[in-house]
Amino acid sequence: MYPNDHRSPGGPLAGALAGVAMAGYVLPALAFYSQTLRTSLGVENRTSTGAGCAITFDDGPHVQGTPAVLDVLATHEVKATFFLVGEQVLRNPSIPRELVAAGHQIGLHCHRHRNLLRLAPWQVREDLARAQTAIEDATGVYPTLYRPPYGILNATALRRARHRGQRTMLWSHWGRDWEARATPESIATRLTDSVGEGSVLLLHDADDYSAWGSWRRTALALPRVLDALAERGLHTVTP
Repeated sequence: MYPNDHRSPGGPLAGALAGVAMAGYVLPALAFYSQTLRTSLGVENRTSTGAGCAITFDDGPHVQGTPAVLDVLATHEVKATFFLVGEQVLRNPSIPRELVAAGHQIGLHCHRHRNLLRLAPWQVREDLARAQTAIEDATGVYPTLYRPPYGILNATALRRARHRGQRTMLWSHWGRDWEARATPESIATRLTDSVGEGSVLLLHDADDYSAWGSWRRTALALPRVLDALAERGLHTVTP
């Protein structure tokens, strides 16, 4: 130890411990890329039974986008899972109630859509608490699924989900529908490429954190996606 070394407060041991703590805090962010890490952390990206195919939407509710995808889902008699953003729930409180009334599943996304690695532990806890309160107040439903913004976890978010009895759910396939260059064709093709039993598909029913108007392309892609799943004999389930 070097108590008088002002270049390294606390000495090299304290610095090393701080580095280990930081590594532990950010390690869950790699779960998206590693099946081994997902398994060890209890993070999922497949349906609970390994059967069927789950369709999930992030970033809503949205005053135009959510009703647009709801119409398509109703026409095809399909149920989906919507991971809601607290600040959007407060702006559009009636839409989450419509989701529940239509039999769709509600999940917790965040309150403000931010990369969790940029937040201190107390900020993560506050964000998730505010989101959960907004969702429960609007719907009367306790969300049992959690998905972090951008699919990027940290240790605080993961611990909180476990403590609250919420399954942390990522995805196995995405349509990259948030991109300005995306088209209904590209979204459907990306999303259904190599899809199979147990797949969890990611789409977005809002453009508040995406390219402007992206929800329109998502809504146009959705019938193609559902038709592709039906052609492959895949039935839709909640994850």
